[in-house]
Amino acid sequence: MKNTRFIRLGAIAFISLVLYFVLLSILIDNESLHPEAGIDNWHDAIWWSITTLTTVGYGDLVPITTIGRVVGFIFLIASFSIYAILIGLISSIMNKLREEKRLGYGGTKWKHHAVIIGWNDFAQSVIKQLLSAGKKVAIITNQKDAIDFIHENYPANSVFGMHSELKTPEVLEKINIEKSSAVFINLDSDTEKLVFMLNTKKVFSDLNYIITLDNSDLKPTLLEAGATYVLSKTDIAAKLLASYIFEPDVAVFNEEIIAVAETEQMYDMKQYRVTEENPYNGMLYDNVFYDIKKECNAILVGIVRCKDGNKKLVKNPETPIKVTENDYLLMLINGKAEKLVNKVFQVKEGYDE
Repeated sequence: MKNTRFIRLGAIAFISLVLYFVLLSILIDNESLHPEAGIDNWHDAIWWSITTLTTVGYGDLVPITTIGRVVGFIFLIASFSIYAILIGLISSIMNKLREEKRLGYGGTKWKHHAVIIGWNDFAQSVIKQLLSAGKKVAIITNQKDAIDFIHENYPANSVFGMHSELKTPEVLEKINIEKSSAVFINLDSDTEKLVFMLNTKKVFSDLNYIITLDNSDLKPTLLEAGATYVLSKTDIAAKLLASYIFEPDVAVFNEEIIAVAETEQMYDMKQYRVTEENPYNGMLYDNVFYDIKKECNAILVGIVRCKDGNKKLVKNPETPIKVTENDYLLMLINGKAEKLVNKVFQVKEGYDE
């Protein structure tokens, strides 16, 4: 399609150039026969044609013969056409650039952002939680109306939308997927999710892939294929519903901690990286547990050990374990305690990679 367009434009330019020189040749042949003519060579003819086509019209050179004036009339009409074409072309280019920017074709250079592949109501719910946690989100969708929705409902500095029918490595690179913290595959079917992950892992093998399944039986298959985390929306809903039936207070609390706390009184589960300057760096886990409860009123529930790029979750370890740099501490925390913890850890919550 693009090659055909270039061929067409090239043909038009060639025909216009040939016609231009034919008309100038006719002009020179006729004007040179008149003793008072000023346009009797190519130098003067080209100068006159340029001033005419650009509508400058200095008047230093004018055709005198009848045929010369006919040629001048043609150039005069052509000048209007050229301006109309140029204005239309510039408007078309500006509109195209504006549309490409709206559709996100320029991509983004964000880092440590979440990437969502696919758009639906569930994606909107996930984005709401991520924004509440202060995370940036980049979305790829084949729905143009979804891009309009994203622009209208989310801040541009936090949510980036890109329209694309394809999910090729070139497209994924535009949203800087290799620098993302996690990739949530949110396509229509479980088969599409599996195929997308397998194809993407060939190029981007070190990313964290998160998948939600409609068929929970496929969870072992997805994990074997390389998914980092696989969730079944049906299983999660079933477990929460069952909890509401026989232990409703626990269910209410569980629902609260798996979402972002919306008030200072609500609790949330958060994790923070231990830096070299962190006061808990080098302390025993048990001592950190009591100190965080005393100083911040937060409850330590686990630690993530990071070694050689691998992460291992240890839930409330029974044996003595020392907290070291680049470990992540998991804690149950409310809004008031979060402010105190932030002062101590001096890092944002979540993985910092």
